[in-house]
Amino acid sequence: MRKNIKSKTLLVLAIAVTLVSFTTDCSNTQNPRPKGFTIEKDLLLVQLDCKTDVDDLHTAAALATLVAGSDFSRLKYHAVAGTYGVQEGLYVPPNGLLQLSFGSNWTDAHNSSVAAVEKVKTIAKETLNGQGDIWIAEAGQSDFTAELVKVLQHDLPELNTTDRIHVVQHSDWNEKSTSPGDLDFVKQNTDYRKIPDGNAVGNGSPGFRDPEYTNWQDDVKDPKLQEIWKYAIDLSNKYNGKEGRYNNKAVSSGGLDFSDLSEVCAILGIADIKDVGEFFDRYGN
Repeated sequence: MRKNIKSKTLLVLAIAVTLVSFTTDCSNTQNPRPKGFTIEKDLLLVQLDCKTDVDDLHTAAALATLVAGSDFSRLKYHAVAGTYGVQEGLYVPPNGLLQLSFGSNWTDAHNSSVAAVEKVKTIAKETLNGQGDIWIAEAGQSDFTAELVKVLQHDLPELNTTDRIHVVQHSDWNEKSTSPGDLDFVKQNTDYRKIPDGNAVGNGSPGFRDPEYTNWQDDVKDPKLQEIWKYAIDLSNKYNGKEGRYNNKAVSSGGLDFSDLSEVCAILGIADIKDVGEFFDRYGN
């Protein structure tokens, strides 16, 4: 009887030690990232490089479609164009599309990166001072993000940027096209999250590149959104592959590519969307 009691006692102690060890291991896991986007107070920045791929034009139209729905009517967001890194090639000017899509709720970093950083800094500080976090969908490189974080650190020296600024990236090519020092800085000074590439279906991110998807007009019912999509597609056809710009084969075949929106979906908690068709099924109406 005593042996049984002793055995049971040893078993309980062993289980307890295991649980303590497991808890300690979990608490010491690097960057557990428990925090998610809080729509009541957080800010979403969507940073579009627009160089030299036209996919950012489709991404802008998809973002306009997303925020037009009731699910995200309270969303605080701001778009930034021209947030490119060290890649060569010509710019794809998106100004008319962004004006149509977002009104004044966007910033042009292409014509003046310094002025753009100052403008976005002011917007970001309003959120940070209101105890909200900044979430950055990098539809491009990290160079602009690095400059933004640096000026926020200067103005708000008490700010823990690794806790309050979250960066989501999906593209290896974008990382390779970032100034190496800027990429290292952003990874060290923000909550940097890498998700699977949004160009493919079934890898854990929505797959928002489809060369065969041509029936968007049947799925987008709102007249304003139809106008935005037509503008985006006409503009992308105008610049795709022109004067040495990247030739996006999904676009040249008449399909759609808003793969960078996968980062926005990850931030907003809707990364379960499978592909382009399911995106329009949910938000096209």
